[in-house]
Amino acid sequence: MGQEGTQKRGSSNLPTSTAANGGRRNLLRGGGNRQIHKTLNNIKITILCGLVTILVLRGTIGFGSLSSDNELENQAIIEETNRILEEIRSDKDPDDPEDLQSQPTITLNDTFTLGAKISNWDEERNLWLSRNQDFPNIVNGKARILLVTGSPPGPCDNAIGDHYLLKSIKNKIDYCRIHGIEIVYNMAHLDKELSGYWAKLPLIRRLMLSHPEVEWIWWMDSDALFTDMVFELPLSKYKDHNMVIHGYPDLLFDQKSWIALNTGSFLFRNCQWSLDLLDDWAPMGPKGPVREEAGKILTANLKGRPAFEADDQSALIYLLITKTEWMNKVFIENSYFLHGYWAGLVDRYEEMMEKYHPGLGDERWPFVTHFVGCKPCGSYGDYPVQRCLSSMERAFNFADNQVLKLYGFRHRGLLSPKIKRTRNETVTPLEYVDQFDIRHSGSSY
Repeated sequence: MGQEGTQKRGSSNLPTSTAANGGRRNLLRGGGNRQIHKTLNNIKITILCGLVTILVLRGTIGFGSLSSDNELENQAIIEETNRILEEIRSDKDPDDPEDLQSQPTITLNDTFTLGAKISNWDEERNLWLSRNQDFPNIVNGKARILLVTGSPPGPCDNAIGDHYLLKSIKNKIDYCRIHGIEIVYNMAHLDKELSGYWAKLPLIRRLMLSHPEVEWIWWMDSDALFTDMVFELPLSKYKDHNMVIHGYPDLLFDQKSWIALNTGSFLFRNCQWSLDLLDDWAPMGPKGPVREEAGKILTANLKGRPAFEADDQSALIYLLITKTEWMNKVFIENSYFLHGYWAGLVDRYEEMMEKYHPGLGDERWPFVTHFVGCKPCGSYGDYPVQRCLSSMERAFNFADNQVLKLYGFRHRGLLSPKIKRTRNETVTPLEYVDQFDIRHSGSSY
């Protein structure tokens, strides 16, 4: 990612989820043993095919009628041959735990974990940073941020959904490029137990451990769009905190509302505290009975929550109001729209353009517009599909106009993908760079 692609990282010891000897044993099983297993299978096939040939010849050239016992024996040999052929053609390794039919299942009496317990991450990470100074966590005076988003591994239920996923990632790439933020787009389920809402948790943890040079991991849902391309996170404001999330303290502690916080856009500092919180957050997430029973607990304790299986947002709210010690490092942000509910914003964009300018990030010009309840990739949603799609189109073009301004173009309207020229070519183009490039603090809007 970034300059990392052309440099090798150092070899300082980071925590791993297996012991050294166990790791080597697994490597040997995955390499040499697998090859030996396939070689033996090939030998078996050769021998068994030879036996089958002999049996066929005996029956063809009249070596006498076979006894009943011999027929059973021959049938067993043929069945074994077929079994081995099927096994090899399936390209499965019987020693591979992923291929075993009897996988352990999670029960309500088990405590689910995201991985091996890590307790010394801050020390290990600081040591790694000191040994790998080509990968600093502070770049040009700014903490290194990794924006993380993603979508399911399969295609959407409809083509228009894939189109809007493309627009969503284009919007995020634009913002990250402008502000020097790295980005990861994930389409893999890293833990089969944590699907749906919960898939972000193992991904965030893995990225923290794999990118010690990153100071902040910023999760953003695929249905959230940047709509203020100028606004920057006020990171100095969070120097004493490890999590930043949009919400309202009164809804959280006074009303215990299930919408007091929104996990569609939040930041985690790369530190031991964050790993510990993820470990405490995850146990309600495994699909099946665990998630269903946890959902009942959440519905009983959070105001206004409908009856459905446990979701990551409700679980985090419940965790923070029942274990308040976590709140010491959580910053609940509402001075700008780290999450802005779309229904009250998209119809006001023209008014915003007339009265205000980008860089404000609040209700005057929202930093993020989040399409909660719209599921353009799925076959269902809480709002009419056409309303969601037209609103997403407006939000995308509202943001895209801020990017196109540098190049002398804008959309013909907030519902139109077509663009028009806003200024003529000039023999002194650099004056427009100084005037309109968002990366310059003196940009004019």
